[in-house]
Amino acid sequence: MTGYGLSVSDPLAPLLDLPDVADAAAEARKQIDQLFGHQLLRRGSGPVSVEAALRGAHASAALEGARYDLESIRAGAVTDPVVQGSLRVAGALGSLVDTWSKAPLQVLARLHVLAARDVLPSEALGRPRTDPEVAARLSALSDLVTGGTEAPAVVLAAIVHGELLVLAPFDGPGGLVARAAARLTLIAKGLDPKAVSVPEAGHLAREPEYIGATNAYATGTADGVRSWLKHYCAAVALGADEGFAICEAMS
Repeated sequence: MTGYGLSVSDPLAPLLDLPDVADAAAEARKQIDQLFGHQLLRRGSGPVSVEAALRGAHASAALEGARYDLESIRAGAVTDPVVQGSLRVAGALGSLVDTWSKAPLQVLARLHVLAARDVLPSEALGRPRTDPEVAARLSALSDLVTGGTEAPAVVLAAIVHGELLVLAPFDGPGGLVARAAARLTLIAKGLDPKAVSVPEAGHLAREPEYIGATNAYATGTADGVRSWLKHYCAAVALGADEGFAICEAMS
């Protein structure tokens, strides 16, 4: 058993034994808990969730290479298809939470349709690459999301994110899909059920590390996976700070 009470048969259990990973996961959890302690969220989370979704869409699009001023996006002045796809994805997450925990592959297809609608031809939307490795790893990922692990939500979200970035099962702006799937995991698994943090902003704030950690994860080595998990937990903690800043601005 690990310190988190995971069975040795849990496929993600060994990850909690990698140096510093359990501490990084605990720190991310602590920052989210501090965010949820903000007095504004005791009165309601709706406006904060809306602003967090907008900032998340802005950051995710920027990580995909579509870099625009947040206020221009807020004003509806940006027609870039990647930005518009990111906004569609962010707007749909709330309606996909329940399905994500039951049929994640269906949700991934839907996210790709939303993200790439104006980038790819219609026949390419929602269709992963026909490759045996892609199919096998997507199936394994689906098993994890639907109950195949008791790992902390932040660790599962990190694996969802990393797998989708490295596997790149969909053509076009696949990073939008990966970041949205990870965010769905944080929401569905109860770490951020009100979607008031902005993990995408955490990735953007540490973009060189984000790229480097993704490349490290792709090696499949213990050190590479550890590097990615530590980055992801740090990004989630920064995303909680962004959510707290939103609350402060609205107070």
